[in-house]
Amino acid sequence: MIHGFVNVRREAILPLVVSNANRKKQVVEAVIDTGFNGFLTLPSIIITTLNLSWTASDIVTLGDGSETIFDLYACNVIWDGQYREVDVAESETEPLIGMALLYGYRLQIDTIEGGLVKIETL
Repeated sequence: MIHGFVNVRREAILPLVVSNANRKKQVVEAVIDTGFNGFLTLPSIIITTLNLSWTASDIVTLGDGSETIFDLYACNVIWDGQYREVDVAESETEPLIGMALLYGYRLQIDTIEGGLVKIETL
């Protein structure tokens, strides 16, 4: 089971360990974004710090219907106690966890400040 919390801005937050292929690690606090169907977004500073490998560019449709191009990188995350390789989209926002990373899991959020966020395998 994975645990997080609801912050003062009413965002569901998960502390997440991200790493490169050499296992250089960094902890990030990522916001769960159920409107994002990818795995994870990270800002360029974290991608550069971890020296993540570029894999591709992709055209992505944003929530407002506009399209933009994102660079994708290979990244490892510790997810449910296991290393998992995922695609990371470079985005100059706070890190976001998308539905692809949550797929196969139950998400439960106590939607109050300091509330518990629980993720468990289905």
